[in-house]
Amino acid sequence: MARSGRHATRPARQRRWYAAGAALTVLVTALVTYVAWPPSGGDVPGPAADGAIGTRVSATASARDSGPASPSPTATRTRRASAGASPRPSASRTGSPRAAATAAPSTGVAGAPAGQRVITMVNHTARTVWAVATDTAAYPAGRRLAPGQSTSVTVADNWGGRIWGRTGCVSSAAGTCAGGDCTSVCEGANPPTTLGEFSFAAYAGLDFYDVSMVDGSNLPMFVNISHTTTTDPVDASGCYRGTCTSEVDCPAAMRQLSGGQPIGCKPPCAAFGGDTYCCRGAWAGRENCVPSKWPVDYTQVFKKAEPYAYSYAFDDAATMSCKGACYYRVTFGTS
Repeated sequence: MARSGRHATRPARQRRWYAAGAALTVLVTALVTYVAWPPSGGDVPGPAADGAIGTRVSATASARDSGPASPSPTATRTRRASAGASPRPSASRTGSPRAAATAAPSTGVAGAPAGQRVITMVNHTARTVWAVATDTAAYPAGRRLAPGQSTSVTVADNWGGRIWGRTGCVSSAAGTCAGGDCTSVCEGANPPTTLGEFSFAAYAGLDFYDVSMVDGSNLPMFVNISHTTTTDPVDASGCYRGTCTSEVDCPAAMRQLSGGQPIGCKPPCAAFGGDTYCCRGAWAGRENCVPSKWPVDYTQVFKKAEPYAYSYAFDDAATMSCKGACYYRVTFGTS
C-alpha cells in the first residue's frame, strides 16, 4: 500500500513541475522580448553604420563659419570628357554595402537620407584651413577648420564639384587669404591651389574623382572612399602603392610667396611660361603635351608628393572611380 501510495502522488508532482516549467518559460520569453524590442517612447541609440566617416564640427562652429549657399555650375574638368579615359572600377570586393544608420551627433556622420551622400573634410595640418566645397552648405565662404577639426556636408547623388582649402585667411571673404583664395565669390580658386574634383553617378553607376595639382598646390590632399564595394586605392593614412602623401618639395623658381613666405607651389606654366610648359602651339594637345620631353619634367615635383594626383592636364591615369552611392573623406595634410 505504501508503494501504491508513493506512486499515486507522482502524477501530482509532475503536474506541479510542468506548471512551474511553463511559468519559467513565459518569464524568460517576456525578458527576451523586452530586451530585443524595448518599449516605445524614444529612439534607442545604437552603433554607427559600418563605414561611418569623420566627426562633426560643433553646431556653433558650423553656424558661425558657414557662408550662405550660392548656386555654382558644376566645375568638373573638361579634360576628363575630352580625354576619353575609361576609369575602371576595382574588381576586388571588401564586403556588401550596408544601409546607412543615423547615429547620435557625438559619433559623427553615420549616414544620409536615400538619394544623398556624405562628404567629410578633415584638417590634418598644423594651421587653420577654410574648407570650400562648391554648391554645398560649405560654399561660398567655406568652413573654418582648426587643426584636427573636421566638417561634413550632405550632397545629392548626382553632385559634381570641387573641394579645396584656403589658408592664411583673415576673414571668410574673397581676397583675404594667402593661399587657395577665392575668385569673385569663391566661384573658383586662385592658383596655386590643390583641388579635389568629383562627378557623381557619371557613367554606368560610377563616380569619378581625383586630386588635381594641374593648377599647382597649396596643401597636401588625399581622398578616401566608403559605403562601397570598390577597394579604396588610397589607404586611410594617405598612402598609395607604397608611397605616402607628403608636402611638395617645391623648387625656388616655382614657389608662390606672400609676405616673403611660401604659400604654394606654382604649376610649370605659371612659373616659367612658354609654349612648352603651357602646352601651346606645337606642344598643344594630348599627343604633343608630353612632360618627359620637356627640358625639365616639373610634373615630378608634384608626383613625388602625391603619386595618385593629376600633375598636368592630360594625366588621366590619375582619375579614380567608385561604384555606387559612395561617401568621401577629403583630408588636408600628410600621411
